[in-house]
Amino acid sequence: LAGQEESTDPHNPQRDSTVLTLARRENDAARISNILVWTGQKHTELWNQLVNILRSWRCHRVIVDATGIGEPTAAFLRHKLGSRVIPYKFTQASKSELGFNLLAVINRGNLSLWARDGSAERRLAMDQLQLARSLYRPNQTLNFFVDPAEGHDDALMSIALCAGALQYKPKIATGGTYD
Repeated sequence: LAGQEESTDPHNPQRDSTVLTLARRENDAARISNILVWTGQKHTELWNQLVNILRSWRCHRVIVDATGIGEPTAAFLRHKLGSRVIPYKFTQASKSELGFNLLAVINRGNLSLWARDGSAERRLAMDQLQLARSLYRPNQTLNFFVDPAEGHDDALMSIALCAGALQYKPKIATGGTYD
């Protein structure tokens, strides 16, 4: 879950969106099934809707952008959904790690989007993935983004957080029965 609302002008193409990426885990791969996008709504207006969606999808891990304005949303979701919600604070180092992880997941073929369906959400995701740029810094960190002159990177960041969720292996109980 990534993004935030900065502008109040509904005709401003530079508006940020809140993006929720939903994926099925298949072994070490994320198969993205859907991306939901809200533009122009405050996070607080989305909280209950997000809880309902995440519960209905029975999400095992939810990585939430907890940077700045996203922090209250992350706290609310963690309160409602428990330890499966993992707040993620973007820093230069954490974003670099997320970017390198996204590249690794893609290069292993462990990330895929749902089939082309003509939806605006798939188009948004593909556009942002194709517009993604990287900048390698002298301190061996990576920055990745969509140039603001070309659009936003909310879907890109949400997909990166989704790929980051792969590091959290599902817990599977093993053992026998007690007699």
